[in-house]
Amino acid sequence: MAEEKEKLTDKEEETMLLLWQYGPCSVKELAGHFSEPCPHINTVSTFVRTLEKKGYVGHEQGRYGGFNYYAIKPMADYRRNAVGKMVKRYFGNCFSMVSQLVEDDQIDAVQLRQLLDMIENKKHD
Repeated sequence: MAEEKEKLTDKEEETMLLLWQYGPCSVKELAGHFSEPCPHINTVSTFVRTLEKKGYVGHEQGRYGGFNYYAIKPMADYRRNAVGKMVKRYFGNCFSMVSQLVEDDQIDAVQLRQLLDMIENKKHD
């Protein structure tokens, strides 16, 4: 699997989210899943070909000709990488991010306890 060489554009990321959600799709099917305003089918084709060059997407022969495109990179891997970059860029460390969430009332004591439990369980694995 190719390494992530470049940051994804918003539309490339949306394309990946759709492929993770719906599985292998033709360009036409994929175009139908985009939010409004839907990009033109040729634009969607460009998205998947670019993602393929970046190592995120593969293709297989479709049932009726053409190709079905699918995500190569697992969503969990992409999410982990994206969250790690965001935390480092905007907060410097995880503690700063969590404290900001608490300050902004985006996380409550129950959710924070759940996070702490996850951390403790991870240590025991």
